[in-house]
Amino acid sequence: MVMMTGSLAVRGTVVWLTPQQGGRVSGPPEPDYDYDYTATAYLPPRTAEDGQAGIALRRFAPGAWRTPAEGILVPAKGNRAQQVVPGGIVVITEGVRPVGLLTVEEVTALAPDGTPVIEPALDLHLTGLSAINPETESPYRHSTAAARWSTPDHADAS
Repeated sequence: MVMMTGSLAVRGTVVWLTPQQGGRVSGPPEPDYDYDYTATAYLPPRTAEDGQAGIALRRFAPGAWRTPAEGILVPAKGNRAQQVVPGGIVVITEGVRPVGLLTVEEVTALAPDGTPVIEPALDLHLTGLSAINPETESPYRHSTAAARWSTPDHADAS
């Protein structure tokens, strides 16, 4: 379990709601390799009104209704800490309208500079958390237009 008092890296499976379920009219998002899908989110039992966070997703299959994904959760200013655990659900919203559900499989706290906070091995074993290797993962970068992650394996992709 990790308390979301700061940014968190998450991995899991996202299921996009169909238009008939109130999801995106245009279907699942289709970002290119340069930009991530960014939206708002919340973790039940909170709601979009009292527990809103920012979310940026990447490494998911564009246009797929169900796909593995990874991302960053950033709590909104003034929101109280929330528990994020493997098996938990993150409701992805556009405004306050739910458009997708992310089932969390791994969660890692991030330092203010975007690098993963590596827990001692004993804590990882006891809580079931997985740490992201700081040698292979790049820190989160944000611009006002979109969230962009730069990784060596995607830097030269065209």
